[in-house]
Amino acid sequence: MKYVDHVQVVKRMNGRLVVNKMFKIVFLLATLFALAALGVLVYRMFDQGWGYLSADFITNFASRFPEKAGIKAALIGSMWLMVVVAPISLLLGVGTAIYLEEYAKQNRLNDFIRMNISNLAGVPSIVFGLLGLTIFVRSLALGKSVLAAGLTMSLLILPVIIVAAQEAIRAVPKELREASYGMGATKWQTILKVVLPSAVPGILTGSILALSRAVGETAPLVVLGIPVIVHFLPNGILSEFTALPMQIFDWAKRPQEEFQYVAAAGILVLMTFLVILNSIAVFIRNKFQNRY
Repeated sequence: MKYVDHVQVVKRMNGRLVVNKMFKIVFLLATLFALAALGVLVYRMFDQGWGYLSADFITNFASRFPEKAGIKAALIGSMWLMVVVAPISLLLGVGTAIYLEEYAKQNRLNDFIRMNISNLAGVPSIVFGLLGLTIFVRSLALGKSVLAAGLTMSLLILPVIIVAAQEAIRAVPKELREASYGMGATKWQTILKVVLPSAVPGILTGSILALSRAVGETAPLVVLGIPVIVHFLPNGILSEFTALPMQIFDWAKRPQEEFQYVAAAGILVLMTFLVILNSIAVFIRNKFQNRY
């Protein structure tokens, strides 16, 4: 039996404790820095934009006069955009993840597909804008409509939702599947009644981030040619529209200082819209998390 040098053991333990404390301090500083940056941004937005937030700002259309400028068309347009993006991206994303995890065989072709889906999640958004311009706006002649923009944004966030849903489905214990099969359930019944309810919290976590990205993206809309000045509301998915990021982008690039404050007020509205959207998804996620 080898002799153990207790002094060396104590030194190693002390060294590890010191390293652990150092990393703890580094991570704490990184967290504080991120919170400080976020706090400065939020304070700046409230400081500049709070004075322009009013009922008229919500109910007015865009104007060349900052005191009369409103965000009505952009807000309603973003809501219409989410009406298209949310169901299409969720249905296609979750459906693809179910196939890849539950039905597809483990072979090189499917591994290649999985790898490329993961890579697509990191593609710049402007590339999806060019794809949407080529396919939806020109080839399918959908124009600058809600449907064309919604399909483009769905393609943008689809890889993120697929990867998140795959990870959530993969995390469901095999014992639950085996117990369902043991009770005589079919594969689809097991997926519908056991796997999906257990995976919903993880699926919604990824979907929240993906939908938030779709709401705040500007580059694809610019490539599609979505207008920034609109004095009407869309009456369907084939109508032209504008969105909150486009309206804020237009105000922010104007030389008048007053429009910078109007842009800040628009950012506050966009943040509120995102908080409401995320709160609904978090509520659904927590409800399923408590059940399963």
